[in-house]
Amino acid sequence: MTDKQLPAPHPEGWLEIESLDIEAQGVARRPDGKVVFIDGALPGEWVSANVHRKKNNWEQASLLQVHRESAQRVRPRCPHFGLHEGACGGCKMQHLHVGAQVAMKQRVLEDNLWHLGKVRAETMLPAIEGPAWGYRWRARFSVRHVRKKGTVLVGFHERKSRYVADIRECHVVPKHVSDLLLPLRALIGSMDAIETCPQIELACGDRVTALVLRHLEPLSVGDLGKLRAFATAHAGAGVQWWLQPKGPDSAHLLDADGEELAYTLPEFGITMPFRPTDFTQVNPHINRVLVDRAVRLLDARRDERVIDWFCGLGNFTLPLATRAGEVLGIEGSEALVARSRENYERNQASRASGDSLATARFEACNLFEMTPQQLVDHGVADRWLVDPPREGAFALAKAVADLHQDPSLRQGWTPPRRIVYVSCNPSTLARDAGLLVHQGGYACTAAGVVNMFPHTAHVESMAVFDLQ
Repeated sequence: MTDKQLPAPHPEGWLEIESLDIEAQGVARRPDGKVVFIDGALPGEWVSANVHRKKNNWEQASLLQVHRESAQRVRPRCPHFGLHEGACGGCKMQHLHVGAQVAMKQRVLEDNLWHLGKVRAETMLPAIEGPAWGYRWRARFSVRHVRKKGTVLVGFHERKSRYVADIRECHVVPKHVSDLLLPLRALIGSMDAIETCPQIELACGDRVTALVLRHLEPLSVGDLGKLRAFATAHAGAGVQWWLQPKGPDSAHLLDADGEELAYTLPEFGITMPFRPTDFTQVNPHINRVLVDRAVRLLDARRDERVIDWFCGLGNFTLPLATRAGEVLGIEGSEALVARSRENYERNQASRASGDSLATARFEACNLFEMTPQQLVDHGVADRWLVDPPREGAFALAKAVADLHQDPSLRQGWTPPRRIVYVSCNPSTLARDAGLLVHQGGYACTAAGVVNMFPHTAHVESMAVFDLQ
């Protein structure tokens, strides 16, 4: 049967996939209107599915057979991807053409903005895209000794399971990291601490591949020697061991004379040293384009003051200091504020005469409890950069809305003329956009997706708000 010979009406039990949901599941509807979510199915396909969960208004199912394939269906590159038993759960959309993935994420962004925030962007920005493979410079690999199999597993969890997938290669991490997976299995399998090392966190810099070994018990002298020998054997990959006996703050270099872990933003002449447990963007290729677009969209001038909310290590703050007249970086963590100051001072000291960074200050503040008075106390700024975690910036947007609704609270404070909001969660972006547009005096003049995580359902985006 060819695609154009699909019977009408279709055979009983066949389902037509209408769209993809936020979890990359195919969405179909039965004749009675009940929604069916089908793992592995793509829009435009006719499929048979096995229902394994039923509710009054919806069903959950897994794909049994595709009777008519989507033109966007592609062969997954990774042999560990799929719906089979033991499949790796690190990716969700390797079976969908990467261009269609971006289009789906754009639709998710637009749908969230409208349905949750009642906001439509005046202009949709071109999607920010980059390499589809080898992009993931940060990852958290689970480690497990499986006695029954007589082996150690190092990788991501299986699809919808707490078990660690038996992966031997990974195409979303850099090739040199994928090549380390089997050697890492052999290394842990040879150690005295084979049962007490549950995790290896990966953080790549431009020249260093940091591996943070979480260990529940002190490591023996022999095990420390094996880690050093592994780093020497894989020096070409830039391997550098960090040890983490407790929480993230306990992470420290195995040998203190190692090369510094850092990434660069060449467009701005900025170098950003970081610890492997610090938050940095997973995809450095996209991060460079993201920072460049955010700075260009903000369009700060040398006579203007900018506030960078949720500034972290200064990923946006320092590039902004190459364009603005003054920058204030605000972050919830005192430790990150200290690191931001260090990064600023180091970059300032390394710049050529006549190319100095603008004055930048950094402050610690709980941004999830922002009040109108606190916002006024931070002073007037011409432009804002907002880059919150998944929880969004509700308190900040609410404070702006309150000040707009009640001018008596302002005490001479005026709102920024432009806000560039970088989001890793389209639903919280939509919520905050609704506040800014409907209660804060702003218009959403532009928005677009950022494909930070190809082959996953994660939607990163950017929106621009201009004061009306």
